[in-house]
Order: sequence, then structure tokens, then C-alpha cells
Amino acid sequence: MTPVGCSGGVPPPPSNPYTAAGVDTAAGDLAVDLMKAAVRRTQGPEVLGGVGGFAGLFDASTLRAYRRPLLATSTDGVGTKVAIAQAIDKHDTIGQDLVGMVVDDIVVVGARPLFMTDYIACGKVVPERIADIVAGIARGCEETGTALVGGETAEHPGLLGVDDYDVAGAATGVVEADAVLGADRVENGDVVLALASSGLHANGYSLVRHIISTSGLLYTDAAAEFGGTSWGEVLLEPTRLYTAPLLRLITQSGGGIHSLSHVTGGGIAANLARVLPVGTWVDIDRATWAPPAVFQVLADRGGIPLSDTEATWNLGIGFVAVVAADRAADAASALTAEGIATWQIGVVSDGARPTGNYVEGAKGVDGGAVRLVGSFAEGAQ
Repeated sequence: MTPVGCSGGVPPPPSNPYTAAGVDTAAGDLAVDLMKAAVRRTQGPEVLGGVGGFAGLFDASTLRAYRRPLLATSTDGVGTKVAIAQAIDKHDTIGQDLVGMVVDDIVVVGARPLFMTDYIACGKVVPERIADIVAGIARGCEETGTALVGGETAEHPGLLGVDDYDVAGAATGVVEADAVLGADRVENGDVVLALASSGLHANGYSLVRHIISTSGLLYTDAAAEFGGTSWGEVLLEPTRLYTAPLLRLITQSGGGIHSLSHVTGGGIAANLARVLPVGTWVDIDRATWAPPAVFQVLADRGGIPLSDTEATWNLGIGFVAVVAADRAADAASALTAEGIATWQIGVVSDGARPTGNYVEGAKGVDGGAVRLVGSFAEGAQ
């Protein structure tokens, strides 16, 4: 007699209760296989072991060339920009955003990135989707000279929807103790340079998504203001990566770069104030640039004055450099030659501060004071 559920007396394969609970370990293994090549391209001889180990190994003997190496570390995510990637099923750029948010924070102190790890939480592992995300991370790591030494993909059925995911990462870099950039190097008369952004980067997307929703738009709708490209594609423009050009500039400048600021949450003024000394101030002249069209179009659709978004969006400036006055022109030329439009937006002063509303004490940092003055240049659309 053949047992119930069997054919020809062969017992059925054992059931996997974890799979029945919604976790597909086989899909996770396939995702790892799909991402291996991209990950390996980021790794040099200082990375030991292969993909899939419990821990990534990095040969710290590479730091022997430093007199007093300081390790710099940063961790971050991409925020709600991932919701747009999910909405249009396009996942190959969100990884670059993650590298920008994590690795570009490290270069702020003048550190060279060494390695990075990532974490992806999802409702269901779709191997091709995970591989696309990690391929984007790997491309960003290659561009910034960062080894991608490990990561984790976690399936959370019941907590996240089938198509939902979030990404985060952490990176470590190194800098000589006597080469750390920061407010203590900034002097009266230093020039403040703006480095152009590629667009929204990965900040303020809760406002972006609110504007799109209340405008009755779908991310798959054509954005007439941008030649018919879908709104989702416009809003997924990846974050510009500044690490490699800035490291080259720091080396070339011979001490001329005094502090750097990554323009992320809080906008231009708040982030610049964090890298200025107490008692100094800067008036940023809006007339020196025209914000890219995406900012004005979104503000108009949301019925918001562009000035009201200055504490939320980067408005076309992704990084700020505070540079010795006699090195500023050369620094701007060098970065522009690397494909990053760079221009002067202000000068550091330690004299009597004008009356007015300045941003200071941003994110708990006792730093300088910054405000934006004037009107944006013609050309903001």
C-alpha cells in the first residue's frame, strides 16, 4: 500500500518550515551568486576571504605607512527614495545613493575610505532585485576606491511587503591625525566653494513624495517638464560621488583645503555651519547659482516657495569646501576639470555679524553661523 502523499512508495521530501513561514533561503543563495562578480571588482589584495563569509577581512598592515592613523567611520541609509525605486521597479541606482550617503561623509574629515558593508532588509528575496541593488553599491565602491567586504540580506515576511525593502550601510576610512580637516583649520577670509549636485541626491524625499502624491501624479507618469521622462526616473537620478576628486584635491592643495561639508539633511546652511569655528559667519549669496529645474518644478507643484525648501533640499549644491583664499581659484578649476561645476558662494568672517536670521548650532554642533542672502540667479526653472 502506497502511503498518502507518496508515489511508488518513495517518501516525499521533508518540508521546510522556514520556507512555509515565508523565508526562501534558496533565493538568498541565488542572490549571493548573482552579486559575486560585482562585489569582487571592488576588492584589492588587502581584502581576504571570499563572498559569503561570516565577516569581511581587511589587511590592516596596509596602515603601516601612516604615522598616526585615525579610523573614520560612517553609517547611513537612503531613506524614502527607495519607495520610488520600488514603485517603478528600477533598483540599479539606489546602491550608488547609499555609497554617496555613507562614503562621502568620510571624506569630509579628509579620510580615504577603506571598506564598506551593506544591509538589505526585504519582505521577499527576489534574487535579481537584490543583485541590482548590490551591483549599484559595488559600482559606487569602485568609483570611490572602497572595498565592499561584506553585507547581509534579511528576509522579513510579515513585517515588510513582498516588494518592500530598505538599505543601509557602514564604511571605514583612514586619515593621518595631523591631516584631519575641520573647523579648527578654518581662518578669517577663507573662501567657501560650492560643488554642484547631480540633483536631489537622497535627502528630502518625504517632501518629494508628498508633493507627487498631492499632485495626483504617478511615478510612471511622463514628466512633461523633463522631456517626457517618467517622474520616477527623474527622481531616481543617482547621487553624485565626490570622494575621489576631493581626495585628489586635498593632496594637490598642500593644506589649502581647510574643511568640507556634505550637504545632506538640513540643507546648505545647517551643514556648512557644522564645519565652521564658533564666532565665524558666512553669508551665502544665492545670486551665484540657479537651482536645477527639478527643485523649482517640485516646489511649484507643491505650492511652496523655493526658499522654504532650503532646510530640506540641497538646491544644486552637494558639497561645500572651505579653502584658503589664495588656493580657491585653483581648487575650483581642478574640480570643474573633473566634471564637478564649482564656484564661490561666500567668504568666512570672524568680524561683527550682521543682524539677521542665521543657522547655528545645527545637529548639536557648536560651530559657526550661516544664512542665505539675496535672490537666486536667473535660470532656475
